Amino acid sequence: MSLTAAIHGAMSGLKAASRGTQIVSENISNATNPDYARRSLALGASAIAGPGVRVLGVNRHADPVLLAGKRDADAEFAAAKIASDFWTEAQRLVGAPEEEGTLAAQLNQFESALIATASMPDSASRLDILAQTASDLASGLVTASEGVQDLRTRADRDIALQVDQLNTALQDVAKLNKRIRYTAANGGSIAGLQDQRQARVDAINEIVPINVIDRGDGVIALYSDGGAILLDGSAVEIGFTPVNLVTPYMTQSNGLLGGLTLNGSPIASGPDRHALPGGSLAALFDLRDRLGVQMQDDLDIVARDLVERFQDTGLDPTLAATDPGLFTDAGARFDPVDALGLSYRLSLNTLVDPSGTAETWRLRDGLGAAAPGSVGDASLLQAYSDALLDQRAPSQTSFGTALEDSAGMMETLLSRVSSSLNSATAQRSFATAAQSEMTRIVYEQGVDTDAELQTLLVLEKAYAANAKIIETADELLDALLRI
Repeated sequence: MSLTAAIHGAMSGLKAASRGTQIVSENISNATNPDYARRSLALGASAIAGPGVRVLGVNRHADPVLLAGKRDADAEFAAAKIASDFWTEAQRLVGAPEEEGTLAAQLNQFESALIATASMPDSASRLDILAQTASDLASGLVTASEGVQDLRTRADRDIALQVDQLNTALQDVAKLNKRIRYTAANGGSIAGLQDQRQARVDAINEIVPINVIDRGDGVIALYSDGGAILLDGSAVEIGFTPVNLVTPYMTQSNGLLGGLTLNGSPIASGPDRHALPGGSLAALFDLRDRLGVQMQDDLDIVARDLVERFQDTGLDPTLAATDPGLFTDAGARFDPVDALGLSYRLSLNTLVDPSGTAETWRLRDGLGAAAPGSVGDASLLQAYSDALLDQRAPSQTSFGTALEDSAGMMETLLSRVSSSLNSATAQRSFATAAQSEMTRIVYEQGVDTDAELQTLLVLEKAYAANAKIIETADELLDALLRI
């Protein structure tokens, strides 16, 4: 081997060792970065005849199977969290069965006030307390219904926000695809660009679970689990129009709530079928269009049961057939044809409502009485108490078919909410465990700082050996020149 060849080989070795040291440094400094994939140096034989090494590029180590598994776990957790948060809020609105201040407790206070007032029908203070407990019960149901609609409104706004985030991320991936293809074609390192793209793909996946397709030249395409093309060459434009306020009467099926569009064309986004299934976006649609509607229906069933118990013909002989009873539909008599949103409109009859010019003696003598009657007559108050104890079937079989008194109906409502919360919490716990495990596995395949330090020692020795060759060649050249 000539001295020139030896020096050339050693110089290429120094260059490779220096580049390898830089990569090890990058690996160690990004060991805790979840969007970073470990790099290694790709080496090959020298491009010219003779000894030496050539740096071919930088290898980026990312297991697509593990990444896909982690993305599935991330999307499942995002969806489970939204459902769990909804039922947590729903239970706060109606109250947990063992808590004070629940709807069941308000009903119990109303029932207790009825019994106490019936025992002393001449007591004006007890009549006032009875009116207040009745008002509190109606207000409790209204507040719960308004809370459910607030959750649906918030979900509608979050859908709009996530659609904007999704469109931005898809555009970013399309841009990174072009940069990666251009950089690779010009011999540059694309590992950093691939890290950026993976971070954007992961962000998209939490909103809409996706399948990543390799198109070659470093370019990828993205498809939803429902088969919708999100990015293949160019990114699609997803559209959604939010509303200012969601009410019980508004659904996507009747056109009062918006759905999704893909490049201007409507796509399935209802509770029964979704073109972008899984992830947080579909979970928000499910909250707005199914969970919230289900909760509203349950509240309406309880409100209807309460209203009908107190407007039954014959309960209060002072009322005409068209007069509202003790509990009203926004001041009017309840019509079974207009049951949707009843709990949203529920109110106490203005004749005895303490928030107005109440005449609470009407609770004893009849809502339609022309004047106060006998202060010792508790027959109407007793009839009210009996009405609460009457065994009735729910107005919808979805709520059950068993005969229940008013308290049993309210307990069924609380039980249904509590059961749904328990199921959602269990699903969230499962999704959390799966996400944590997949994250751990992916991290294990990432940067191992001990291995990187071992590699650094090898590079140090290689650098020293090549430096020694150059030093020796220099000494030989000096010796030759001195001859």
